[in-house]
Amino acid sequence: MFRGRNIHYEGSDRMRGLGAGGIGAMHLLAQRTGLTAAIDESLRLLKVHQPYHESDHVLNIAYNILCGGRTLEDLEHLRHDEVYQDALGARVIPDPTTAGDFCRRPTELDLEALMAAIDGVRVKVWRQQPAAFFEEAIVEADGMMAPTTGECKEGMEISYHGVWGYHPLVVTLANTGEPLYLVNRSGNRPSHEGAAERFDQAIALCRQAGFRKILLRGDTDFSSTQHLDRWDEAGVRFLFGIDAMPNLVKLAAGLSGRAWKRLQRPAKYQVQTAPRTRPENIKERVVVEREFRNLRLDSEDVAEFAYQPGACRRPYRMVVVRKNLSVERGERVLFDDVRYFFYLTNDVETAADELVFLANDRCNQENLIEQLKNGVHALRMPVGTLVSNWAYMVMASLAWTLKAWFALVLPEGGRWGEQHAAEKRTVLKMEFRTFQQAFIAMPCQIIRAGRKIVYRLLAWNPWQRVFLRGVEALRLPLRC
Repeated sequence: MFRGRNIHYEGSDRMRGLGAGGIGAMHLLAQRTGLTAAIDESLRLLKVHQPYHESDHVLNIAYNILCGGRTLEDLEHLRHDEVYQDALGARVIPDPTTAGDFCRRPTELDLEALMAAIDGVRVKVWRQQPAAFFEEAIVEADGMMAPTTGECKEGMEISYHGVWGYHPLVVTLANTGEPLYLVNRSGNRPSHEGAAERFDQAIALCRQAGFRKILLRGDTDFSSTQHLDRWDEAGVRFLFGIDAMPNLVKLAAGLSGRAWKRLQRPAKYQVQTAPRTRPENIKERVVVEREFRNLRLDSEDVAEFAYQPGACRRPYRMVVVRKNLSVERGERVLFDDVRYFFYLTNDVETAADELVFLANDRCNQENLIEQLKNGVHALRMPVGTLVSNWAYMVMASLAWTLKAWFALVLPEGGRWGEQHAAEKRTVLKMEFRTFQQAFIAMPCQIIRAGRKIVYRLLAWNPWQRVFLRGVEALRLPLRC
């Protein structure tokens, strides 16, 4: 099918093309939401603005990632692209060494001010959403390892897994997949360190935005029992995993048979047509043939009981899942095994099985962390100190935040409201690479005429009408 043979390349002086034509919409988004002005007002790092302002440096790093860059060195390509600079109305952009120097300028207080400025804009974007959006905010926290091969990076440490690097804390909003707060820490720090303070910040932010209910969610490292009473009194719902400590296992094992209920998990998806025959499980076959030791889940049961942690003044609801396992070798069953998983909550109304499913939904945060790590490449730790790498992390993650904001400003009303709402949800859940291909990698001809910059689309893709609808929405004033 690919029969092209006599292929020639010719340069064109009149056609000024740009491969990343969607970057104009991202810049329009930063301007219309007030992000550019908010960064300049919150950061005071440059004594003289010749020629750059603080927002130029921050957005330069975010735009580099949106255009497909992975490292600071990729800025060199954009710096020599005159069409890219014309598309953004820039005479020149910072080179990699200047960008790296800017990452070394902020202190911890400066980074807190930058995240607070982004939060202020975030609230404005949230307030464009319908009333159902503010039903409940689900805030999650997790730690992740950011390994580095460098040997002279200040603040790096070795984790208990034997990996050198940093251990950032990520606090996210599950509703939109936005990273609310990122905090860089040494590699040997525990996952929960500083999480309670960031939870408090997220609670204040969500209440400022107008969320009617707030749910805190985390794994066993983030139970923070010394803070549970305070959050409960403030009307905040929480659902944390708890380690299967011997006393909890003893309490669960002592429950009567009538206390347990079979846990029926819903199907992952609904078959729209006729169900297809499942392919052979090759991994399972190899495990059986070679007689590897294999754990097989037979069934799950759920129960609950009251439990008062040592740091709390009152008991809370403990939901326990009992996994009934069989240990096999080849086709022989060696013995049965039972394992318990515990979830602590102050929710006394929701059914126990629904709480289990709600806790399991926290796995979506792992997908977000994976996107920040290998999609946005915000955790490359390219600079030399803990705080400077923290600064790069915050500025690089802004690329993902702009992607989420663009999805949130998409209109979903009118005659085709149901279809528009479905497209909005799809864009919000898109992987970063998919978003780049659909909304950023749009070949355009850049024309500067009078006082406007025209992006003339030179190719088509199925998401182009959604893109243009978002651009039109950005021309209207935001509801504040």
